[in-house]
Amino acid sequence: MVPAWLCLLCLFIPQAFPGAQPAEVYVDVPENYGGNFPLYLTKLPLPRKETEGQIVLSGDSGVAAEGPFAVDPQSGFLLVTRALDREEQAEYQLQVTLETEDGRVLWGPQHVLVHVKDENDQASGHQATATVDVSIVENTWVPLDPVHLAENLQVPYPHHIAQVHWSGGDVHYHLESQPLGPFDVDKEGKLYVTRELDREAQAEYLLQVRAQNTRGEDYPAEPLELHVVVMDENDNMPVCPPRGPAISIPELSPPGTKVAKLSAEDADAPGSPNSHVVYRLLSPEPEEGAEGRAFELDSTSGSVTLGAAPLQAGQNILLQVLVIDLGGAEGGLSSTCEIAVTIMDINDHAPEFTTSQIEPLSLPEDTEPGTLVTTLMATDADLEPAFRLMDFAIEAGDVEGTFGLDWEPDSGRVQLRLLKNLSYEAAPSHKLVVVVRSVAEPVGPDPGPGATVTVTVLVERVTPPPQLDQESYQASVPVSTPAGSLLLTIRPSDPMSNPLRFSLVNDSEGWLCIEEVSGEVHIARALQGAQPGDKYTVLVEAQDADEPTLSTSATLVIHFLKAPSAPTPTVAPEPSRHLCTPRQDRGVVVGGPRGDPDLAGGHGPYSFALGPNPTAQRDWRLRALNGSHAYLTLGLHWVEPREHVVPIVVSHHDRVWQIQVRVIVCRCNVEGQCMRKVGRMKGMPTKLSAVGILVGTLIAIGIFLILIFTHLTLARKKDLDQPVDSVPLKAAV
Repeated sequence: MVPAWLCLLCLFIPQAFPGAQPAEVYVDVPENYGGNFPLYLTKLPLPRKETEGQIVLSGDSGVAAEGPFAVDPQSGFLLVTRALDREEQAEYQLQVTLETEDGRVLWGPQHVLVHVKDENDQASGHQATATVDVSIVENTWVPLDPVHLAENLQVPYPHHIAQVHWSGGDVHYHLESQPLGPFDVDKEGKLYVTRELDREAQAEYLLQVRAQNTRGEDYPAEPLELHVVVMDENDNMPVCPPRGPAISIPELSPPGTKVAKLSAEDADAPGSPNSHVVYRLLSPEPEEGAEGRAFELDSTSGSVTLGAAPLQAGQNILLQVLVIDLGGAEGGLSSTCEIAVTIMDINDHAPEFTTSQIEPLSLPEDTEPGTLVTTLMATDADLEPAFRLMDFAIEAGDVEGTFGLDWEPDSGRVQLRLLKNLSYEAAPSHKLVVVVRSVAEPVGPDPGPGATVTVTVLVERVTPPPQLDQESYQASVPVSTPAGSLLLTIRPSDPMSNPLRFSLVNDSEGWLCIEEVSGEVHIARALQGAQPGDKYTVLVEAQDADEPTLSTSATLVIHFLKAPSAPTPTVAPEPSRHLCTPRQDRGVVVGGPRGDPDLAGGHGPYSFALGPNPTAQRDWRLRALNGSHAYLTLGLHWVEPREHVVPIVVSHHDRVWQIQVRVIVCRCNVEGQCMRKVGRMKGMPTKLSAVGILVGTLIAIGIFLILIFTHLTLARKKDLDQPVDSVPLKAAV
């Protein structure tokens, strides 16, 4: 029966694939096994497929196995056929192959190592008898004094350092080192160091020497201990700390400001001269003519501070410091350390304009608001972008806010722009003072006030170009209109403006002419070639009579109508309308003819034009609203207040009508409405009767006063004519 431990072992043995080189199999077999044989040891990783060939078991190097091992061809288990003796042979090296009859190897070799496990099967009863001779001798197994060894000692090795001695015979010395070190002991008990020592690697060792017999058993005595102390020598140079990021120091920092503290390390013995380091500043060198250095270094502590020499913002300085051990004495080892220092900018400069005054600039008084007047430039000597941000303001000369400034915070360019309309009469010139200041709070001993620049702006008087009462003019005439007929009159919008001189441009057919002064447009010659429905466009140009360079123009469009075959019918006047003068922004809406049976079922589009009456064309203006109505307004600023009948010619396809529009022009009140007379109320006197009543009353009052004065005069005369004694005395009160 197969033991259970063998079955478990078999489960963990990997099965190899055919053609692969199997790993070595290791098997333990107890010696003197008392169970049943054959004993199955392990299942070999034979190919799983059925392969023709036979299993061959051989010893190491292919020698045929002569012994108690075999392989079961059915199960593939390695088995042993008898008990094994470890003292006879402790290990068996086997190999298994799968071969053909002619000796060709199909699989393997599979190496198998069989180890025979030992059991206590020697000295029956575990007893032995021996004779012991005991000799009393002097104890030489005594403690050792510490040994001091210089590191890097230049002597032949191994180098003898101490001696131990065991008084008895048959002794073997065993040496242990804590920590493990280059030490050895010979059979005579002499201790050696086998190579140079490094104190920085290990400063002390504890050696233990044990006395043992020939079987490696310790004699009953405590091991001897030897302390080995490695003495230091100056074999390590100072080590600089890693160079870190640059240290930032604000400019204008006072002398004595701490910059950094350099701390170099020396691996030699602490507290000894070998590790005592001092510091010396190598660079930067003092500038020629400078009073003192820019940096000071404490040679003992390694502290770096600012010196008396000034530093500039933006400087990147690399300090080089020499570090020497042995306290700086001759023969000391040294290293060079580096410290990066950046001088940080502060806002110690005020911005300044590139110029303090701008030459006078001229602007026409009709310059559009938003126009750029000039561009000013300012600079700041600071390096930090945040300290170069500027703020601008108009400090003086712009009480009305006529001008403004426009700039980007990170730019020194500021634009002076016009914000309001200029007026030569109100202010013929402006003297502006623009100030610039730093946005950030300035620091330093004396940042000073903001810089200024003076800009003088002169205002040029501008005479406006002439304006016509309409932007474009329309007129409708039959193609049969005779030469000399008045079409319309071109007038300035302001009657009080300078006189104008009129002319026509691009009158290619020569059909029209215009009076140079009055602006009346007439038919110059017969309209030969004009067809009904055609349009003829010319340009009317008007120049200022005093300043010919000032001019304006407007288009004049002539619409040709079919010549009427019969006298032009006149439509009955429409109801009266009211407009007030001086001219207001109001007008009268005029519609097409009404009540004409020929127009039944037909509407617009109509064409409207003022009749050929020169007075009507002078006093009135007519413009189309849509295809069926037009808008009639006053043509002059002042039109005589009365009832006016305005002739208007209306045309529709080949028909022409003339309608009479009655307009009552009245004076305008403060509300822009007609000021109308109030009729006499019933029962109220007229002006004549009121005057008569007033005059009669005054006459009656005069007669009454005359009678009173006459009576008083006669009474006084009567008193004067009487004797004195006849006048009664006045009683005393």
